[in-house]
Amino acid sequence: MIKKCLFPAAGYGTRFLPATKATPKEMLPVLTKPLIQYGVEEAVEAGIHTMAIVTGRGKRAIEDHFDISYELEHQIKGGSKEYLLDEIRALITECTFSYTRQVEMKGLGHAILSGETLIGNEPFAVILADDLCTNSPVILDSARGSINTKGVLSQMIEVYERYQCSIVAIEEVPMDQTDKYGVIAGDLVDRTDDTYRVTDMVEKPDPKDAPTNMAIIGRYILTPDIFDILRETKPGKNGEVQITDALLAQAKNGKVIAYKFKGKRFDCGSVDGFVQATNYFYNENKGN
Repeated sequence: MIKKCLFPAAGYGTRFLPATKATPKEMLPVLTKPLIQYGVEEAVEAGIHTMAIVTGRGKRAIEDHFDISYELEHQIKGGSKEYLLDEIRALITECTFSYTRQVEMKGLGHAILSGETLIGNEPFAVILADDLCTNSPVILDSARGSINTKGVLSQMIEVYERYQCSIVAIEEVPMDQTDKYGVIAGDLVDRTDDTYRVTDMVEKPDPKDAPTNMAIIGRYILTPDIFDILRETKPGKNGEVQITDALLAQAKNGKVIAYKFKGKRFDCGSVDGFVQATNYFYNENKGN
């Protein structure tokens, strides 16, 4: 039912200057793959093959990455390094990529609204590439030792199929870090799959004002009415249109579910998180 995934990718990446002066932060590599490729692979694993990417000035490298490089491929064809392009070739073959620009940087809500022309009138997923998430083993049959590994977006689509409303991925964070996130309050719906019906959402609250320590991370499934709500949403902090404000309008009608996902998440928008992700994936892939 979810056929399209939107990637807001127009931000400046100022926390990584000067590296991001001429290189999109979404193209920063964790090991040998850029962050946005991990996100696209997560979407494909969830059964999505239409990628809608909201870019900005200086982001052409993203389009070039998801395109054929004839000169490079000619140079390595038949050689020992040709296999290194297998994964990106598969994505280029399997997926359709479309692009639009966010002309002004007016926040995540505005970036998502900028992607409306690529999405249309249907529910869709959103991945923020600098939140790098890993899959989590899920035991299907303990007697037989059957284990399935599902990505965060795959898990969220299953939740969406049950509730048919907007879904946000959440994780618990230290209370002194709530000012870095959108934070939710909600009523527990199902303890077995950690779902909450959202009753309140606050964008980057001071710890003393935070309703909980349950923070929204960069994974969403949104229903198409979000676009009309965003058009009416007034700018908040720093003059930005916040997606949390639009989601709160849905939540007041009981139309937002928060899901505590299974897996690991790295904040690769920060240097510390980026280094942690690099070390984690290096250790996971050592010997492969």
